[in-house]
Amino acid sequence: MQAWLYLAVVGAGFLAGFINTLAGSGSAITLPLLVFMGLPATVANGTNRIGVLLQTTTSTWTFHRQGVMPWRHAISLLIPAILGGITGAMLAANLNEPNMRRAIGAMLVLTFFLIIIKPKRWLTGRAGGAIQPGLKQWIIFYFIGMYGGFIQAGVGIFMLVGLVLGIGHDLVRANAIKALLVLSLNIFAFVVFVHNGQVDWLLGLMLAIGNIVGARAAALMATKDWAQVWVYRILLAVVIFSAVRMLAL
Repeated sequence: MQAWLYLAVVGAGFLAGFINTLAGSGSAITLPLLVFMGLPATVANGTNRIGVLLQTTTSTWTFHRQGVMPWRHAISLLIPAILGGITGAMLAANLNEPNMRRAIGAMLVLTFFLIIIKPKRWLTGRAGGAIQPGLKQWIIFYFIGMYGGFIQAGVGIFMLVGLVLGIGHDLVRANAIKALLVLSLNIFAFVVFVHNGQVDWLLGLMLAIGNIVGARAAALMATKDWAQVWVYRILLAVVIFSAVRMLAL
């Protein structure tokens, strides 16, 4: 493989890590790129998890160091998200490639519309403060975790919706919890993909280099409103472009 393709993977990883940390759907960049480079969709899905794991480790630690991680709420959502992630990964590992392509494309379309619905509400928390997650929130995050284990692309957006609109966190704290949840569910989901031989380690590690740098940069500037506005604009364009390309294959 030519050297410039590896540079493209690192660059895509940086952008994905940056977007994933501030908003979500960074995998809308990396998944199509891995598929376009010749990986089967199922292997691309598993390979993408290497970068996601290292990127979310970086962002989770950075949010913690900045003092914006609501640990009590985050820990209470870990079990349903992890159980959902394992279920989703098992489903994805057994899905044939054409259906995987269609599933990725369809979820990206859904992600696009979810992003544009009242985006300003994601920047403010609940007036009375965030509520303690209960049974309803656990069920919701089980299914969000299942989606994350299944595809990963767009799971950050679903988590932000649940954390901001469902629980009442502001975007900064919602992003902190999201990083921890995505990290946790992907640890278990990744084991499923490795067990099924659906990981390209070289491309995955190249992707992870960019993911780590992008996640670190984004977490450090997560409180800056101007950055979030630009990430949303880029995200909308990337998601719809990637969805069209994936569904056209």
